Amino acid sequence: MQTILQTYLAEAKIGRKQSYRNLAVFPLLSGYAAALDYITLDEALAADLLEVMEKNESGSVPELKVVNKSPRMVLIVDGEELVGAKQNRIVNTTMLLRGNSTTVIPVSCVEQGRWEYESRRFSSRQRIMCCNLRAMKAEQVNASVRASRGFQTDQGALWHEIANKAARMAAETPTMAMTEIYDKEQSSLSEYLKHFRLVELQVGGVFFINGRVVGLDSFGKSATFAGVFKKLLESYALDAIDWYEEKSFWKAVRSNAAKFLQAVKTASVETQGSVALGTDLRLESDKVAGFALVHDDELLHLSAFAKRNGYHSEQNSSRMQRFSTRRRYR
Repeated sequence: MQTILQTYLAEAKIGRKQSYRNLAVFPLLSGYAAALDYITLDEALAADLLEVMEKNESGSVPELKVVNKSPRMVLIVDGEELVGAKQNRIVNTTMLLRGNSTTVIPVSCVEQGRWEYESRRFSSRQRIMCCNLRAMKAEQVNASVRASRGFQTDQGALWHEIANKAARMAAETPTMAMTEIYDKEQSSLSEYLKHFRLVELQVGGVFFINGRVVGLDSFGKSATFAGVFKKLLESYALDAIDWYEEKSFWKAVRSNAAKFLQAVKTASVETQGSVALGTDLRLESDKVAGFALVHDDELLHLSAFAKRNGYHSEQNSSRMQRFSTRRRYR
């Protein structure tokens, strides 16, 4: 399985940088094209081919039930948000659901103050959790998998960080819903999104904030990346707004993108069965944490983040410093 990952990364080329203010992306370009036939979460929900609901009537915070009514497989991407039912959740890892199946999936709550039905089914706001929280979640899930506890997170830690972010960005609400932070910053997010575009053969990207690598997301099909590009970019942009620093943008250089790819290539890999179809690869080193999903010897999604205590320890200066610089920007 590690060979599949290394072969995939060896074929990827780093494209020309795109940037706006303190967010930069180096596109990953490749002719790699997984032959698997699947649709994405948003496509399945829009076509009423997928039903996402509480595990049972009383509900279970870390689990949801997903009914795939389509004969086609459905790819659900790590960090995608599902809203409704008893509380909003995000998906703990990328998974591939078999056709005509019912699957219990691991999730985390991103709405601490609500536990009552507002709908019987979940829907999509077409959003992905911001990169800093996904990075923290990846390390938590890696530790959970190693301890044979499944794909679980530290729910209390996630709630704590969402609350901190909401406070910094003046987006606190009674239910402390993550979606309110995105709604509050929608105008600024839209401005960031205007300055980035897909390029030919793009399967992913290496993302920088304030000139420093924060992570990468890359897929087995360029069409899949295109389908999640907007909400993935938005997830990185939200942290760019939160962490805004002036006069640091020039530091986002191709050589650092290449170094990060090398760090991902050389990270240790542990494999186990995925939530549904395929094999889950957990990536870990002193510099990076992440995962990949492989099925039928094809890579479907690779996600890796720079660790706080490794590749970019200086990224996470005090919360007060980030808050004050963001206030000057705004």
